[in-house]
Amino acid sequence: MRIVIAGGHGQIALRLERLLHARGDDVAGIIRTAEQAGDLLTAGAEPVVCDLESASLDELAPHMEGADAAVFAAGAGPGSGVARKDSVDRAACSLFADAAEAAGVRRFIVVSALGARNAPAPRGSASVFAAYLYAKAAADADVQARAGLDWTILRPGQLTNGPGTGLVTLAESTGGGAVTRDDVASVLAALLHEPGTAGQTLELIGGSVPVDKAVASLVA
Repeated sequence: MRIVIAGGHGQIALRLERLLHARGDDVAGIIRTAEQAGDLLTAGAEPVVCDLESASLDELAPHMEGADAAVFAAGAGPGSGVARKDSVDRAACSLFADAAEAAGVRRFIVVSALGARNAPAPRGSASVFAAYLYAKAAADADVQARAGLDWTILRPGQLTNGPGTGLVTLAESTGGGAVTRDDVASVLAALLHEPGTAGQTLELIGGSVPVDKAVASLVA
């Protein structure tokens, strides 16, 4: 498969790129600056410089042509304010989905967040985290409404940097919990090669089921 990943220099994306490259997939990662390219090359991914906060659809869509799948793993990151939660976590996801549709890329996976399920619209002096969850929820809803995409929404719990266990709980509803970034990347890699999970919104935390079995159990 050829897979294009938005937010290609993120912690989950770099892990995913390494997994996909090792599996023999052709991977491209969209990054904001050329300075990030070396880390992608080391991970086995082709770096594509395109700032999703400023790019137009006509600029982005050609980078998606010929791809079999797309993964939105971008995020404004810690230290960013309310405005960038909207411009990256929501608007950039919508732009990436537009580009996938324009390029004929149907398989589309979004890395969301566990708290996006019931995120209310932020009011007044709401926290940056509340704005983040609302932006994720809005991005998810936009993708879920697109008939032109075979989408899967993945909502991981609290992310940690410990070594992956390969054991997870993956379901429509999991309750709260944490999950390693290694295990998130492993689940994404499995979802990419399992089209039967299209149309599902899934929560992910650490658990006791091997990743491959957890993904296979979701296929009707």
